[in-house]
Amino acid sequence: MHIRTSFPYETTHEDLRIPLPDGTLLYARVWRPLTEEPVPALLEYLPYRLTDWTAPRDFQRHPWYAGHGYASVRVDVRGHGNSGGLPTDEYSATELADGVEVVNWLAAQPWCDGKVGMFGISWGGFNSLQIAALAPEPLKAVVTVCSTDDRYDNDVHYMGGSVLAVDMHAWAATMLAFVSRPPDPQYVGLAWRDMWLKRLEHVDPFIHTWLDHQTRDAYWRHGSVCEDYDAIDAAVLAVGGWHDPYRDTVLRLVEHLPSDRVRGLIGPWSHQYPDRGLPPGPAIGFLQETLRWWDQHLKGVDTGVMREPLLRAWVSDSHRPATVYDTLPGRWVGEPAWPSPHVTTISYGLQGAPVLVRSPQHTGVDAGRFFPFGNDADLPPEQREEDARSACFEFAVGEETWVLGRPRVRLRVTCEVPRGQVIARLCDVAPDGSSTLVTRGVLNLSARHGRDRAVPWEPGATGEVVFELNGIGHVFPPGHRIRLAVSSAYWPWIWPQPESEAGFTLDPAGSFLELPVRVRESAGEITFGEPEQSEPLGVNFPATLDEPRPERLVVRDVAKGEWRLEVDPRYGGTRFYPDGLEFTEDALETYTIQEADPLSARARSNWSIRLHRPELGWDTTVRTRSEITCEAAVFLTSNEVICTEGGEVVFHRTWEKRIPRTAG
Repeated sequence: MHIRTSFPYETTHEDLRIPLPDGTLLYARVWRPLTEEPVPALLEYLPYRLTDWTAPRDFQRHPWYAGHGYASVRVDVRGHGNSGGLPTDEYSATELADGVEVVNWLAAQPWCDGKVGMFGISWGGFNSLQIAALAPEPLKAVVTVCSTDDRYDNDVHYMGGSVLAVDMHAWAATMLAFVSRPPDPQYVGLAWRDMWLKRLEHVDPFIHTWLDHQTRDAYWRHGSVCEDYDAIDAAVLAVGGWHDPYRDTVLRLVEHLPSDRVRGLIGPWSHQYPDRGLPPGPAIGFLQETLRWWDQHLKGVDTGVMREPLLRAWVSDSHRPATVYDTLPGRWVGEPAWPSPHVTTISYGLQGAPVLVRSPQHTGVDAGRFFPFGNDADLPPEQREEDARSACFEFAVGEETWVLGRPRVRLRVTCEVPRGQVIARLCDVAPDGSSTLVTRGVLNLSARHGRDRAVPWEPGATGEVVFELNGIGHVFPPGHRIRLAVSSAYWPWIWPQPESEAGFTLDPAGSFLELPVRVRESAGEITFGEPEQSEPLGVNFPATLDEPRPERLVVRDVAKGEWRLEVDPRYGGTRFYPDGLEFTEDALETYTIQEADPLSARARSNWSIRLHRPELGWDTTVRTRSEITCEAAVFLTSNEVICTEGGEVVFHRTWEKRIPRTAG
């Protein structure tokens, strides 16, 4: 990593408040070049608190953009951080309308030339796409990283029509803790306490809404830009990583947006900006790459970025199973179009007699993290135990086989019960038998006719189910085997259906694995600069004498037949900020299931966040507990928030709700 200290422009930064039509003030931090000439503005807009939680990341890139001649602006959405107003649901119509107002406000400032770009990762990337679909006139370009165009089937809520237990629960629990944090008196003054209590009175756990909508209805269509790609007028640079769950969005955007205003980039990365150097690498000079995008579309400079291939993608060489890789071996390839003329679908017919697929309910404990962040235990470990709990079909690799895109399975299934799910994993099996997970996909059987409806399976009926696996770029070398592993359970990624312990029968006759096989050469040389950022903020992470708990711990109770997965998400822990803030964060997620009982599934998250300013005598703590269990016909959710100031409880509320299982 190169830390840049010298730039074409000297810079300054200030905190200010952006007014909205209803009188709400959004808190913003603006970095600007010292110049008399107006410049384009870049906006990053999300709820994750610019004065603490994202401050280290913000300082890596916003000053860098300012030093290259842009006004770079970070804004907290209403009801979060030090912004006014009350929190809303994620990507609500209010949040997006506010974003449009911010874009227009920036364009009208005397230091802005009227052109605006938006960028962000995850929530900020979502907002960039969704606000681009609302087409505010000043918004000319976006860079969206690790985001989605489909809020139902490619986000943290559902996968293949099935409830994503691991992140439906975990992210709802995380956001309950996040939205309950107080404003900071250092930035809002004595009003912080009234703002906090008003917010807390309006908090409602997201999980209630998310589980109330178990099929792809109008709630999920809102904000899903795949509903109308033509609504997007801005130029879009779509970026993802093969170890991020949102990578398929990049493939869809380069397929559906006009080629004269879209480019795609998929590397080996996790859910991180590609310049941060977090595993798996290699990292790239991403800020320089985005500068080419901004200069092209906001300043009218021909940087050559639109002469790059429509899609630049990393194709990884075969690698042994591991939960972390500093750098993956492989190469960049360029595709002139998507679907690519370099990729051909090859069908592999399954062989053998019909097989009963009745996986134990703990199948999936070695799935790895749904959102890898570059931590040591994020990626799936050796898959042999998972394969043993699945029905496996293998294909010998006679010559080097490059796969690029989304594999698909066509499976002939007989099911004796009305509910269930099919999980397909693609593994690379080395000559020594080690099994590396390459990609996977899921189908809720009730969603086989579309994600917008729930159609129970006719017990005893036989039918074909077809679904795609997540996209991947991977090389299978000669002498290896391609393994398709099919299971009826995948906990805790997928919430099990009632009666799903019955499994299903898979008939290999008429069943196929379809691989997108790419020709074995790259289309020209593709290179990137060295990763580079501006000077770090200088956050201090104090040492502790406590023994760190494991990131992922699997516990088996042999007598009870119960499996428990404990996850420490490790978002940041304790850190001290240069402005005097002491921030302590602790979270633990627990997923429990009995190997023969799908109704025993239980997910629980506990959070504790302390915000402390010793010089102000300000000491607040947020503690939350979130839990989901189930019966055959309902989900049962339980949530609790306890907030203290100076050790005294100022807010305590619990929610208990029964939500019908209409499709999940």
